Amino acid sequence: MATTMAKTRDRLIEVARLLFARTGVDNTTMNDIALASKRGRRTLYTYFKSKTDIYQAVIESELNILHNSLDSVAKKNLPADQKLLEFIAVRLESVKDVVFRNGTLKADFFRDIWRVENVRKDFDLKEIAFIQSILEEGVQSHLFDIENTHSMAVVLHHAFKGLEVPYIRGVMTNSFSRKNRMDSISKLLFHGIIRLENFDK
Repeated sequence: MATTMAKTRDRLIEVARLLFARTGVDNTTMNDIALASKRGRRTLYTYFKSKTDIYQAVIESELNILHNSLDSVAKKNLPADQKLLEFIAVRLESVKDVVFRNGTLKADFFRDIWRVENVRKDFDLKEIAFIQSILEEGVQSHLFDIENTHSMAVVLHHAFKGLEVPYIRGVMTNSFSRKNRMDSISKLLFHGIIRLENFDK
């Protein structure tokens, strides 16, 4: 029974996602979702109280895809510096994939940044924990010199979020190759932009 209910809920979420991506959240009604899923309105309201409720479930479902991608990187047996770079690369590609399968940035689904941000709170905390675990691995293996891994994880998390929109829009993907992108990120992360001999001046 529980499995059947979970499958029905997942089906409703996927139908809603497709409608939101195609016509926008504001232009989609609960009746549209019920009709497209071949379920009655009563069934839809059994699982979701409102369109906002199902919208949040759609966002959470998409973030779970991203979470699973990052979790697989965090569990890899790699040196911390390599793992952090792979984490960044996989994160950027996964975010782009999630956006493009939902109607790109033109869709209301990803244009309403505040509603998305509200649902992202739990995911953001999980991502910070992933980053912190990688940083702690680096400290323990003497690769990184970080006094407060949590604070650094928060800073890196927000820096990665700042790359999302330019990456999705192609600003970062069209102007230079993936290797050049990752080389620049690696240089900034691990070496900074100041010559060491000038650091103490």
